[in-house]
Amino acid sequence: MTTTDLPPSLLATLPGSSYTDPAVFALEQAKIFEADWFCAVRSADLAGPGSFETVQIGKESVLVSRGRDGKLNAFLNVCRHRGARLCTDDSGTVKRAFQCPYHAWTYGLDGKLVAAPNLTGMPDVDRTEFGLTRLHLREWLGYAWVCLADEPPSFEDTVVGAVTERLGNAEVIDAYGIEGLALGKRIEYDVKANWKQIIENFMECYHCATIHPELTEVLPEFADGYAAQYYVGHGAEFGGEIQGFTIDGSAGVDRLPGVTEAQDRKYYAITIKPGVFVNLVPDHVIFHRMFPLAPDRTLVRCDWLYLPEVVESGRDLSRSVELFHRVNLQDFEACERCQLAMDSRSYANGGVLVPSEHHIGAFHDWVRARLS
Repeated sequence: MTTTDLPPSLLATLPGSSYTDPAVFALEQAKIFEADWFCAVRSADLAGPGSFETVQIGKESVLVSRGRDGKLNAFLNVCRHRGARLCTDDSGTVKRAFQCPYHAWTYGLDGKLVAAPNLTGMPDVDRTEFGLTRLHLREWLGYAWVCLADEPPSFEDTVVGAVTERLGNAEVIDAYGIEGLALGKRIEYDVKANWKQIIENFMECYHCATIHPELTEVLPEFADGYAAQYYVGHGAEFGGEIQGFTIDGSAGVDRLPGVTEAQDRKYYAITIKPGVFVNLVPDHVIFHRMFPLAPDRTLVRCDWLYLPEVVESGRDLSRSVELFHRVNLQDFEACERCQLAMDSRSYANGGVLVPSEHHIGAFHDWVRARLS
């Protein structure tokens, strides 16, 4: 049976090669990861001048650091002299400048070339022009979003627009005050699956009754197979006897002060392409960032964010962390199970989407359009 012969209830997926072919992944690196706004670092992780993180965005290593003026900057992590990797550590702090360990070309926190052996004998070398290659950076929701494109797409239309599309109004997310929350827990997952597998899994709940018993206990409507993301503005309601978004349904911590009565006792999930998931519950926010590293490997950093006074008090957060940590493990195991079959003859033409997954078809259309 071909995809054109499918009954109306079913939609075709992407072919298996879309999840395994290095050429497809290279095209995605160029036309998606290096062309769109990419959520790189949590702003608060770079506390003072000289603090930095290096992150992989597409084929590029990117250096995000805080300048002396307190603002964040993003540069390609490449020395302008002979192309050596400038910073090889994942994170750290420099006192005054970044120095290449090869020939000691030295760059200020603003990226400007400030020193190099014999540089004074080369007065024709413009220190700004031969500084680090600067990238576009925007801060929103307490994270730094970087775009490698010369002309970035509209941040409002793409990133903020994804929140508007999901919640009906981008201002709804303001109630959670994400930029003012503190990090309660961070867990990193090295997932042996293509990045699209993870997005598709997050967007649907057809699998929830099968592999998420703890989640469906807290959110009973998920057992019916329709994810909250299927409906604009909809939040999945807690079960009648559930007190909080915790592994055992017990009470959580202090409710975020901006959360309205209409948002209380509800869970909202948002996908911001190409690699961010935002999960909103009354007392905390769970923020996923994906870093696609290979056709069959994706690094996922997951942050649990709470009110600063809750984190500072040392209160036990393990019950709320454990719920979504378990969901993550269950989801990623399922993604890895699918990845194993992506190069099978049985999946050469792809699979199918049932009605509760039809919105994933829009994601597939988006991928096709970006790569065309």
